[in-house]
Amino acid sequence: MCDTCGCGEPGSSVTYQKPGENQHSHSHGDHLHTHHHEHEHGDHHHHHDHPHDHDHHHHEHGHEHGKTIQVETDVMQKNNLLAERNRGFFEARNIFALNLVSSPGSGKTTLLEKTIQALKQEMKFYVIEGDQQTLRDAERIDRVGAPVIQVNTGNGCHLDAHMVNHAVKQLNPEPDSILLIENVGNLVCPSLFDLGEAHKVVIISVTEGDDKPLKYPTMFQHSDVCIINKIDLLPHVEFDLELCKKYALQVNPHLTFFEISATKGEGMGKWLNWLKENVAAHGQG
Repeated sequence: MCDTCGCGEPGSSVTYQKPGENQHSHSHGDHLHTHHHEHEHGDHHHHHDHPHDHDHHHHEHGHEHGKTIQVETDVMQKNNLLAERNRGFFEARNIFALNLVSSPGSGKTTLLEKTIQALKQEMKFYVIEGDQQTLRDAERIDRVGAPVIQVNTGNGCHLDAHMVNHAVKQLNPEPDSILLIENVGNLVCPSLFDLGEAHKVVIISVTEGDDKPLKYPTMFQHSDVCIINKIDLLPHVEFDLELCKKYALQVNPHLTFFEISATKGEGMGKWLNWLKENVAAHGQG
């Protein structure tokens, strides 16, 4: 699952901080995403002088591999159970939660800023910011007037349901509000972790390449909405907009697309209308 990215290393910590407040941390072990990879490769090749030792250790390796898969399965089951608890909380308070996922630099934070600025007179927004380090994105959201909490994942490459659960308890969003969760910039691991959101929104930019849906199909399979950002740069980059959408629809025929420039405002009206319509529909059950 995440056995090469470092997010399962023991001793890493997750910190929670609101702008202007002191941070507090939880050890990674407090969270559901803890891997116990027990492939002890160094022990498998010490006794090859005995003809039976290699077969014996190979069997042990297979046993440990199965153990790793079982632990990871348990982790996902626990995450999904807590995600359902999150979802139940959101439904009870009529909170419309979106999980925004993308590569780093796609423009997620700018999109959140512009969305909040456009609709904050009509709707109450709360934001969870996920990054490995720094408070910068939370400070940007704070400046546009939305309550926000920063979750720094340390070595972690994504948010999980436990982190969101803990952050929501501190954020304490009001009933009939919108919770925007900006996940850690990564198109792989965040696709695997349900946070309890109503919709997963994948954001790509025209500077990234039009083959992203084929390279990272799981993320597009698990998303309901695909926002293609920075379209104001189309004249300056090699990006085939229609081909990108074609690739994405091959992976997930049910995707809804928005082509926008968050910085210039182009296409933002359609995205904002979709958000208002879905918030209203969510409130009606």
